[in-house]
Formats: sequence, C-alpha cells, structure tokens
Amino acid sequence: MLTTFIHWQNRLQETIGRAASWLTLVLALTATVVVILRYGFNTGSITLQESLVYLHATAFMLGAGYAWLRDAHVRVDIFYARLSQRGQLWVNLLGVLLLAVPMFAFILWVSWDYVAASWAIQERSTEDSGLPYVWLLKTLILIMPALMLLQALSWAALYLLTLRNPDAAAPFWRRLKADVDLDKEAV
Repeated sequence: MLTTFIHWQNRLQETIGRAASWLTLVLALTATVVVILRYGFNTGSITLQESLVYLHATAFMLGAGYAWLRDAHVRVDIFYARLSQRGQLWVNLLGVLLLAVPMFAFILWVSWDYVAASWAIQERSTEDSGLPYVWLLKTLILIMPALMLLQALSWAALYLLTLRNPDAAAPFWRRLKADVDLDKEAV
C-alpha cells in the first residue's frame, strides 16, 4: 500500500511539475512582449502585466511539490551531512512529520476562509481592464499546500519504507536519482 501511494503521488507531482515548468517559458515570452510594447511602441496592457503575476504564481505554487520531489529545494546541511544514511532518514522523517505536515495543514486551515470569500464574490482585478480571475489565482493558496502535504506524506512513506524494508524502497530511490541525473544533464 505504501509503495502504491508513493508511486501514484510521485507521478502526480511529476505531471503537474512538468506542466508548470512550461509556464516559465510562457512567462518569459509574455514579459518580452510587455517590454517591447512599453519601450518599443510606448503602449501597455494591464491584462498582460497582470498575467505575468498569474503565470509566476501558478508556476511557483504548482511547481513547489515537484521541486521537493526532485530534491531541488534549499537545504542547510550543517549537521545532516555528518549523519549516517539511517540517521538522515530519521531526520528527514521527523522533519516531515513534525514540521512540514503541521505547517502545510496550518496554511490550508488559515487560508480556507480567505479563498472562500474570494470565490463567494468572484473577486476580480481592481483595474478596469485587469483580469477577472483573482478568485482562481487565490485558489492556488489552497492547492499549493495540498500538493505539498501529498509530497510530505510521500516522503514520509518512503523514509518509513526505507527504514523498515530497504529492498522494497530501492526502486523508488533509483528512479528519483535517475530522474535527477537526467535533469542535471538537461541543464
């Protein structure tokens, strides 16, 4: 059961993360258009400028779980690097269960009413020609911690599985390492 959850959750993060990564290209192209319009043609577009915020927020908030899956997040390894592999697994497991899970659950809890209020009034931009989808943008405030919670639970399951049955966890670690190596080659 743990292996099934890890597998499907990692596939979900992979799919969402790869899709979100394409938003950075759209973001760069849109920013280029905004600059060309402003400085080349002395005109602007509130809609295009607001779309930059939407694209950036969407790429970041949907890609955060994928970054964690790929171990591409910031990590401070003062004591961690000196620990044995088993010690690192325990630190990671406890960190996920005692820090990450409560934090993301708290973000979901405190954000719920804020996002619900935005949905209730179908909140839109304060600019007349702005985007009318502020309520959808604010929905990402709930989606991101939900995805991060899923990723946290997946890591917790993998750490537990590794501590209890390293052979059963080995294929997941090989897959993650192979994917990280491919990502590094692509850069």
